[in-house]
Amino acid sequence: MLRADTDHCEWLPDDAKTGEMVFIPGGTFRMGSDHHYPEEAPSHRVSVDGFWIDRTSVTNRQFKQFVNATGHVTEAQIVPDPKDYPGALKEMLYAGSLVFSPLPRITDLTDWSQWWSFMRGANWRHPYGPGSNIKGLDDHPVVHVSYSDAAAYARWAGKELPTEAEWEFAARGGLDGEEFAWGDALMPGGKHMANIWQGNFPVQNLGEDGFERTSPVMAFPPNGYGLHDMIGNVWEWTSDWWSSKHAADAAKPCCIPNNPRGGREDASYDPRLPDIRIPRKVLKGGSHLCAPNYCRRYRPAARHAEPVDTSTSHVGFRCVVRAVDPNSVRSPTTK
Repeated sequence: MLRADTDHCEWLPDDAKTGEMVFIPGGTFRMGSDHHYPEEAPSHRVSVDGFWIDRTSVTNRQFKQFVNATGHVTEAQIVPDPKDYPGALKEMLYAGSLVFSPLPRITDLTDWSQWWSFMRGANWRHPYGPGSNIKGLDDHPVVHVSYSDAAAYARWAGKELPTEAEWEFAARGGLDGEEFAWGDALMPGGKHMANIWQGNFPVQNLGEDGFERTSPVMAFPPNGYGLHDMIGNVWEWTSDWWSSKHAADAAKPCCIPNNPRGGREDASYDPRLPDIRIPRKVLKGGSHLCAPNYCRRYRPAARHAEPVDTSTSHVGFRCVVRAVDPNSVRSPTTK
């Protein structure tokens, strides 16, 4: 339920769960990009209604509270069901998660298995394998969470996961069509604005931004809406099913999609793996592993497909709460 706040001419939720969140007035913006990767095209106008979004990615501290309260066990901590992975060797089915661990010598930049390992015992409590832990990382984003883990946390918190359109609108921080969440320069005035990779990926990480792996969630400046790490640090789950491209731009202003919800589940499967029917969701934002020489996905328009059962050392999430009366919280079209 919402209550009128006559001092601010807004509608605010009665529930205290939005107290640390940021309200994003709805509006119309240009989603996607025609200048980068094919899955980001075509650029098109969409509208979203007002919503609240977490100021930062969900942290290890917050996820720990959820686990302590519910006893939740993440997918990375559960042995996979063989029927979901036809043809897989029995000895390869064990509890674990994908960890960035490059080989000493990389021979093929198209073969991601040279720097990703499905590591036994890797999970949110042990982000780099059994010998690691999250001591001192309370303010870092939780990682090694699958889509169902993120959705379970959101339900517990009385929230939801954002749609791709909501996420991108929030990431742009009030800027429409700019390259990054803060403008068109990657490093304005030589300043690092996000936790991304510096050096020759995946073998040379210079750490010039101060971090080689994840960083505390408020280590870098917020965007125009006051949101941190919408670019870099960790990729973030959205609720939309993956599609290989965006829909075409509406022919008339009256037909601009409002609150679009992405593609179809049955169209999200990976065509390269016809025997494995695991649907995929859209990830947004890039991560600390995005590098100019390999992956320029540290932009609001960037998107990536992730199977719902997959967790990694560079994927996290944040949540939203949608306004019940969206007509009262719409803002003019962004320019």
